[in-house]
Order: sequence, then C-alpha cells, then structure tokens
Amino acid sequence: MKIDQFLWILPSVKSKQNFVNSILTIFYLLSETNLFLQPFANVTGSLNENGVCQCSVYLPDTAFPVQKVEMLEITARVLSEKFEIELTKVSQYTKAIQIYEQKIRNLTIKVEHMESTSVSYTELDFQLLKLEINEMQRLVTQLKSTLVGSNVIVEQLYVEIRNLTVMVNDLESLDKNNILAIRREIVTLQNRLKECEKDRNQTTPPSYFPPGSCGHGGIVNISQPYVVQLNWRGFSFKYGAWGRDYSLRTPQKDLYWVAPLNTDGRLLEYYRLHNSYDDLLLFKNAKENRIVYGEGSGIAVYNNFMYYNIYSTRDMGKLDLNTNTLALRKTLPNAAYSNRFSYAGVGWQDMDFAVDESGLWVIYSTEETTGNIVISKLNETTLDVLHTWKTRQYKPSVSNAFIICGVLYATRPVNTRKEEIFYMYDTNTEQEGRISIIMDKMLETVQSINYNPSDQILYVYNDGYLVRYNLIFQPALH
Repeated sequence: MKIDQFLWILPSVKSKQNFVNSILTIFYLLSETNLFLQPFANVTGSLNENGVCQCSVYLPDTAFPVQKVEMLEITARVLSEKFEIELTKVSQYTKAIQIYEQKIRNLTIKVEHMESTSVSYTELDFQLLKLEINEMQRLVTQLKSTLVGSNVIVEQLYVEIRNLTVMVNDLESLDKNNILAIRREIVTLQNRLKECEKDRNQTTPPSYFPPGSCGHGGIVNISQPYVVQLNWRGFSFKYGAWGRDYSLRTPQKDLYWVAPLNTDGRLLEYYRLHNSYDDLLLFKNAKENRIVYGEGSGIAVYNNFMYYNIYSTRDMGKLDLNTNTLALRKTLPNAAYSNRFSYAGVGWQDMDFAVDESGLWVIYSTEETTGNIVISKLNETTLDVLHTWKTRQYKPSVSNAFIICGVLYATRPVNTRKEEIFYMYDTNTEQEGRISIIMDKMLETVQSINYNPSDQILYVYNDGYLVRYNLIFQPALH
C-alpha cells in the first residue's frame, strides 16, 4: 500500500486546526497499523540514460483502517451540529431576556406611578399587573433550568421580578380608600340576597285557583311567553287573533281557532278551527271557513260562536261555527267605528270582544267619552247590552285589553321586547287603578289578547305568531 492512499483525508480539511487534527489522525492510524515498525524490503536501484539513480520503495501490504477513519469523521460532524443548535438557543434566550428586561422597566414605571398617586385602584388593575409579573417569572424560571451553571443576567431578572411582586401586594393591601374591601363586601351581600330570593321562590309556590273560579285577588304575575307557531297563512299576515273556545255546556271540549286578517290589517275573511291542541300544532284536521266580512282583530269565541265587528259598521256579528252562518247581527249603540279610536299600534280594532268567567263583553269607545274606554256586558244570545261602565283611560294610548272576573286589564308597550299590564278597572266595585306587570314578547306589536277561563291562559297574536302566557293570581284581599 502506498502513502498516497492516505491523502483522501486532506480535502475535508477547512481550517488550520482541522488540518493539524487530520495529520495527527493519519499518524495515529499509521502507528496503529505498525507501518513504522516494518523494515524496508526488496530495494533495487539503477541508472537511467542520464546517469540519475532511480529506486523504488515498497511499504508492507498491511490493510488501512478506513472504517475507523469514517466513524471519526461522522462523530466530528455530529458534534459540530449539536454545537450549532446550542449556540442558536443561547441567541434566542438572549433576545428573550432583552425583551423581558424592557417589560420589567415598563412595569416598574407603572408600579412607581401607582405608589406615588393618591388614586385608589380597582382590583382589576392589580390583577393585570400580577398576570404580567407571573408571565415573566415563568420565563425566567425556565431560563434558569435550561442554562447550565450560573448566569448573572438571569439571576438579576429573577430578583427584580420577586421585588415587583412584593410591591404590588403591598399596594393592594394599602389601598387608601379601602375600596377593594368594600366591593368584596358588596359582592358577598349580593350573593346572600340572591340565595334568599332563591329560597323564597322555592318555598313559596304560587297559589292555585281552579279554572273558572274568581276566588283570587287578581293577576300578580305572568309567565314567560310560549311561542306555539307562526299562523297558518304565513309571516305576511301580521294581524289577527287566536284562542280557545270557552264553552259552559261542554267545558272539557277543545276547540282552537285561528283568524289572521288579510295583509291590509283590516279585513277578516278566513279562519280555521282545530278540535285539539295537537291538531293545531301539526296543522292537520283543520276546518277552514270564509266570512263575508269581518273587520279588525278584536275577535272572541264563546260557546261555539264567533263574535266580531262587521266590516265598516258599528254592528256586532255572531257567527255559528257549526254552520259558518251569521246567526245574529246587532248594532252596538253609540260605538265609534271605522278606525276612530283603535288601540295604539293596531288599526281597525274599534270593537274588542272579550270572554271571562261570567260570559261575553265588548271593549270600545264613543264620541261622548272622547276616546276613553267603555266596557259593556253583553247577553250572548241576543247581543243586548246588559250594563255599561265608562273609564277614564284613553283607548288609543292602550295597546290591548282583556277581562278576568269582571276586571279589565290594559297593556302598553315598554319597548320592542316588553309589554306592561299597567291599568285595571274593576266592574264589580267600579274602581280603577295602576299596576305594573311586565310581559316579555317575541316581536314588537301585540295585535290581540284573548283570555280563556278554562285554562287561565292568555292567547296572544304577536306579529303573526301564536303565543301563550300562563297567569299567576294572588289570594283574595279581605
């Protein structure tokens, strides 16, 4: 083997130190293979034509350890790559330390300002400071565990962060006006009040009064709205009425009716009947009929008859639902009509029929009362007026009305999502008064309200949607 077989190592040399290391490696390998210990042999010499002596030197044919040299080179390369990675990490940590040094300086300025001012800071101010400090403390702890040995910058950062934590805690505990302590006490009291209210609601169930009974003291509260469905004619038919028939002859019978007005909000032309609540929900087994013609959404159904204002007159109509024929037509004396004194936000409801435990009523206005509400008790068979009460409540300022046990309740809008039962007139005592019971509503305008004594539920037509409300009554006041 010749000496030039070793020269493949030298092209990989890239620095003076690497060159020296490579030469040492070659000599080490030569010594390992015992090349220097073998004597020269088979040496011959001769003269060429020019008289120059030539000779050949042969080294012993011992195998060179190529695999060992390759392993050494691979090891050197791996070590070099690891060194570069560690050097990159140190560079990243140095940049992070510089960033958090700046954050500490900013925090120090904030804390010094808080310490010097006389303003009493909220708990949120202190919590934000603590969050920033905890974030820096976490990074510094990570740096300490990553870097081997002691690092002066990291140790100094750690000490400064601990000092900031102590300063913030001192500031919080020395709040000059004790606002934080007061606020915590207020929160505690509020929680105790909520618990008391919760216990009160759980331990005092609402009083129960049988359907059809008037042994209560009037409405005290109302449930959340239960949206049944959109009316069967669609969203464009925003005006109308719906409810459940109150029949004294067959009180257990279910008959639900839905009567959307035409899109003009005036003409009552079609209605549907359902013999069960399930049929109503599923739009099945419906009986659809046509009227010629009704006006407004002040409709009521009582004992299988529908009562409504006949179109463009002050006449009352009594429609037999079994045959869909007009059984009786009669004029309501002195009643204003043709949209003279309709409810606020709802046109053409000059007459509003109502049903309560005692029978049929009509709510309207006259020119004589200059628009104030007039209540008349009707004979449902003949439509004669049995008795009339005049109130001091202006009808166009009311959004709708209904009657329970001879007491008229009037509503008005609070906003687009709330209605208020605000006025009452008791025909039994001829006394009127103000109340405040808030009704949540789905959409802005309430077109009609029908009360049913069978289930003590309000049936509300709200911008085309059929909505139900349960009523809560208070015990009678003696």
